[in-house]
Amino acid sequence: MSIAVAVVDAETPGNVGTIARAMKNFGLSDLYLVDPPELDPDGEAYGFAGHAREDVLPNAREVGFDYLVENFHTVGCTAVTNEDERRHVRYPFVTPVELADSLRAVETDTCVVFGRERVGLTNDELARLDEVCSIPASADYPVLNLGQAATIVLYELRDVTVAETQLPDAIERASEPELEGLYEELERFLANVNHPVEKREKTMRLWRRLLGRAHPTGRETSTVRGLFRRASGLLEHPERLVDEEDRP
Repeated sequence: MSIAVAVVDAETPGNVGTIARAMKNFGLSDLYLVDPPELDPDGEAYGFAGHAREDVLPNAREVGFDYLVENFHTVGCTAVTNEDERRHVRYPFVTPVELADSLRAVETDTCVVFGRERVGLTNDELARLDEVCSIPASADYPVLNLGQAATIVLYELRDVTVAETQLPDAIERASEPELEGLYEELERFLANVNHPVEKREKTMRLWRRLLGRAHPTGRETSTVRGLFRRASGLLEHPERLVDEEDRP
């Protein structure tokens, strides 16, 4: 499966560059342009494209709208939807998250189509596309800038389009021995502050639940353990605190 991006009748070269950059960010490379503005290599399109100026933007293909319909499963992106089953041009529609879920489950070449800055895709254009996608936004002002809208949609598709990100797949949680060491230090601290004996078991259980939900890393666990160890040491030997206060 491959996912391409098409921009129809963009008025501003900078928005084309912004979309190319978002494509580069989220693992896409195939850009199609329908009736594009002039894209001067020294102009704002290339200026806004970041590293996408090296490959995505110069390799963009100018095509007609028919080409998109005839060669791809197409998804038209629009801010305006008719939430009424009696009108089928912009209904039903999916959110970007739902689109990612559906594309993950199929093997088909897809093109995500974005329209003009001021009016977006027309009803006639949307009627020829296979799906409609809309970004949930405030009802008071749901219309996004073309480049912003594309960035949001492509971000949500990242799990489909990006093999590996700069972020780890999961938090490296502290090991059980590391956590048990922290719990031992907490018990020592409770004793040193004369926490009521009858409440210590419940307090320790609450700490276990709290850290169990937090999934602290080894470094976080070690740092917190060190703080409680130091606090307990000063409580057990208050003369150390006096010595530290006397230091210049």
